[in-house]
Order: sequence, then C-alpha cells, then structure tokens
Amino acid sequence: MARLIYPTNISLDGYIEDENGDFAWLPGDDDVFAAHTDLIRSAGTLLYGRRLYETMSAWETDPALADRSPAAAEFAAGWRASRKVVYSTTLTAPSTTQTRIERAFDPDEVRELKSAGDHDLLVGGADLAAQALAAGLVDEVRLFVLPLAVGGGKSGLPIGARVDLDLIDHHPFSSGVIALRYRPRSAPAGR
Repeated sequence: MARLIYPTNISLDGYIEDENGDFAWLPGDDDVFAAHTDLIRSAGTLLYGRRLYETMSAWETDPALADRSPAAAEFAAGWRASRKVVYSTTLTAPSTTQTRIERAFDPDEVRELKSAGDHDLLVGGADLAAQALAAGLVDEVRLFVLPLAVGGGKSGLPIGARVDLDLIDHHPFSSGVIALRYRPRSAPAGR
C-alpha cells in the first residue's frame, strides 16, 4: 500500500508564499533540492491543485530548467516520469504527459490510489493538502522549514482545523533549512 505524503517548503512563520503570491525566497540549497528529488523519485503519482501544477509543469515544458545543473536534470526526469492528477474546475487540458484532470477531490478515489499503489503519492498545494488531511488520507507531512519569516501570505498548513502530529525524524541542512517529518496521530474527526 502506498503512503500519501505532503511535502512543502515553508517559512518559519508558516507560509508557502508571501502576501504577493511570491515564493522566490525558496532555498537554492543543493542538499534541500536533492531531498526533494529523492521524494519525487520515490513517488508514483503526484496530486496537485491547479496553481501548483501550472508552476511545476515547467519541469517538463521548459527544457532550460533541466539544463541548469545535473541536479535540476535529475529532478526534471523524476517529475516527468511521475503520473499526475490535477484537481481543477478551470483547467481544460493538461500541458504535460501522464497527466489527468479531475474536477473535484474525491477521498475515496485517493484511498483506491493508495491501496493499489506500490510507490508513494505526493500531494501538493496547501488547499488540496488541507482536504487530504481533513479526510484522514495523509500518512506523512514533510516540512522544509526555511530560516526566514515572510510576515504573511498563504499558510502551508490547514487554517481552522486541528491536526495532531508526531515528529518521526528531522534533518538540519547547512543552509539553515530544517526538514521535519511528521505522522498524523489519528484521522481527524468527521472522517
């Protein structure tokens, strides 16, 4: 059975993008990038909201990204090899291969993907991850906490919902980023 993992870069004050929707402050650290590459390679399927999908699709549609470095080429290859499910009410067609669009998040469908999978699934996009957490589907949360505060923006974790987590691992990087791995204690109420 596959696990559903929510990995995200997050500022020390809990944001994945600032008040202007910008996330250019994300780390350029090779070790952090390698950790994300390992996650992508371990995944069989990526579950994305539309906005994150449109950002990440450049790893397939813009060859210049992969040409930046061997590490970028490795990440791009892993991303292209993964199946993608994009949850969107507005996207009409995917711009990448191995991609399908779903109009609504269906917890039962994700349970089936987990049951049938032999590779992990990654969920990306804070809103989509919040839905997966609320449905009790997330097996692990991986936060890459950056050593900066952006002062406001889009929260990387659900707002208005309590999720109790147990720390299962942590790893500091030389850049000051700390990777935190958490496991939800139990399914949220109302599952």
